[in-house]
Amino acid sequence: MSPILHVLEQGLDKLSPQERRLANYILQQPSSISRMGITQLATQCGISPATVTRFCKTFHFEGFPDFKMKLAAELAQQSIPGSYQDIIAGNPLAEIVKAIEANHVSSINDTTRLLSLPRLEQAIGYLIRARRIDLYGIATSSIVAQDFYQKLIRIGKNCTAFADSHMQITSASTLSSEDVAIAISYSGETKETIDALHCAKENGATTLSLTQYSSNPLADSADIALFSSSLEKGIRRGDMASRIAQLHIIDILFTGMISAQFNDSVKKLELSYKNVRRYRKDSGGL
Repeated sequence: MSPILHVLEQGLDKLSPQERRLANYILQQPSSISRMGITQLATQCGISPATVTRFCKTFHFEGFPDFKMKLAAELAQQSIPGSYQDIIAGNPLAEIVKAIEANHVSSINDTTRLLSLPRLEQAIGYLIRARRIDLYGIATSSIVAQDFYQKLIRIGKNCTAFADSHMQITSASTLSSEDVAIAISYSGETKETIDALHCAKENGATTLSLTQYSSNPLADSADIALFSSSLEKGIRRGDMASRIAQLHIIDILFTGMISAQFNDSVKKLELSYKNVRRYRKDSGGL
């Protein structure tokens, strides 16, 4: 099942009766959606076109055309063999190597098809203009936050990553409309991270979220919601493919920032690289 269809199925209980009717129709006949206009689909489901638009925006699409295009892309990709594989007892090492490679490639591909270029451009613009950037993430998500932090400081951004929930709130309390807060949580339901994002927003900061693709509290609270693939399941998964997918988005944001301010960013990257090498050499670190 494609990531979009998977999320629709998981979210059925949260929908209104009209939206549930629409979701069930899409789940039963997904391949027909690409050939339908919004009015035709609404008539087929006995609902209004406005309900279709509202349904699409509930799942963080720009509208029905965006939903239809991304669903069609996912369905086309399904013809390519491969699915997420969990850890299996006694699996030969050669099979483990193949499985992890397949999981990571699938996760990146699925995430790329979910990306919204307008949202990415908007997020990059806010990050470039930000006076200060806060990064919030707990447990595995803190690793992703730290990765972005180490990238941003190399291009001179005033940035801090917090894994402690009390420090997240403390820092969020001092943000302003000139600042950006990025909250990272795969589930989108980590209470401490949601609270920090709410606090940052209350103080005027622009808020970004990075979660699995779903309608979740963190994404619903953010000014700009970014999504990674949501198909990695199983208690043994170890947040492997999902972490790779989130880092994929972080790399896109960072590269977009550098590209937009290329000369200045490259100078800072080269300077930080040279200084790290010089001081490591002086201290015998090499």
